[in-house]
Amino acid sequence: MNTTSAKSFVFTGWHMAAVMVLFFGTIISVNIYMAYNAVTSWSGLVADNTYIASQQFNSKAAEARALTATGVTGKLTAIGSTVRYEISHPKDGPVTADSLVLTFKRPVGEHQDFELDLKPAGKGVFSATHELLPGHWIVDASAMRDGHRVLHQVERIAIIGGRE
Repeated sequence: MNTTSAKSFVFTGWHMAAVMVLFFGTIISVNIYMAYNAVTSWSGLVADNTYIASQQFNSKAAEARALTATGVTGKLTAIGSTVRYEISHPKDGPVTADSLVLTFKRPVGEHQDFELDLKPAGKGVFSATHELLPGHWIVDASAMRDGHRVLHQVERIAIIGGRE
């Protein structure tokens, strides 16, 4: 009769190495996934003073609702160094405005942000010449007529090969 029992499991250094690779591999892969999502998704906007921005939020939201209710919209076209913006109403056609300012902001960082005053080029049409660098931009359009804002529209665009 044989009285030797079957050898039980022995945790070796190779097992510990596998546990460490699996553990840290999971953490590293989750970090890479989160970093990818952070770089490729909406990054938000930069506020100079978040407290003041929070205090102004309700009034700005009310103004945005009122402007949206008018139905006035804008369309941005950027080809080469020509920037063109058309303001119109779905029923009434082109909308007259005294001035139009476009603020171009990068989604992250402020070092390339700039404002562009467009000149009237017809009823509801404004244009300017400015070279836009390739990449993603947040464009904030604000049109004024008789001291009142008639349009405030923000959109995100991508300039690829000198064309939006």
